[in-house]
Amino acid sequence: MLGKPGDHIHLDDGSGGPADQPEAGLIARVAAGDLAAFETLYRLYHPRLTRFLDRMTRRPGMVEELLNDTMMVVWRRAGSYNGRSKVSTWVFGIAYRKALKALRRLDEAVDHEADEPCAPDDEPERHLGRRQVHALLMRALQGLSAEHRAVVDLTYFHGMGYREISQVVDCPVDTVKTRMFHARRRLRLLLGGRLEEWL
Repeated sequence: MLGKPGDHIHLDDGSGGPADQPEAGLIARVAAGDLAAFETLYRLYHPRLTRFLDRMTRRPGMVEELLNDTMMVVWRRAGSYNGRSKVSTWVFGIAYRKALKALRRLDEAVDHEADEPCAPDDEPERHLGRRQVHALLMRALQGLSAEHRAVVDLTYFHGMGYREISQVVDCPVDTVKTRMFHARRRLRLLLGGRLEEWL
């Protein structure tokens, strides 16, 4: 289930420590034109970016195109990655900007009809409550702006700290905190007091 934002805050300086070295190595190989490295990076990021872009845009039909646009930028601009942030921060930042641009082009309200399907479960009785809570939360997230949805998604579903999120969405840390405050307040209203312990 979800934890509290503080549970996921990374204590590093965002410079990409030892755990980020394999991804940084892949980016360096991609910059040199290594297609196999790009395919590895694509497979690594496909599920995470799919979830992020789906939650942010709420338009399943545009997710794959946005993901491919994001990864095309990674392929073409890998040489511009400077190592000052984690690779994931850089990639999610590209995806975030692509999604916002696509939503602005649509110039209409986000479609709220498609809920994220739950994965099949071996023990449906045991996990029925969890699926119901997940569906309830996904519906509530649709009531947030794209900017607020992105902050909530990156915090709770991708385990990013506020500093890293500020790099992804290209705004000050205080702005991220303000967006989270407003998003949590709105979610509380939308959930009618349910899931209070998570928010």
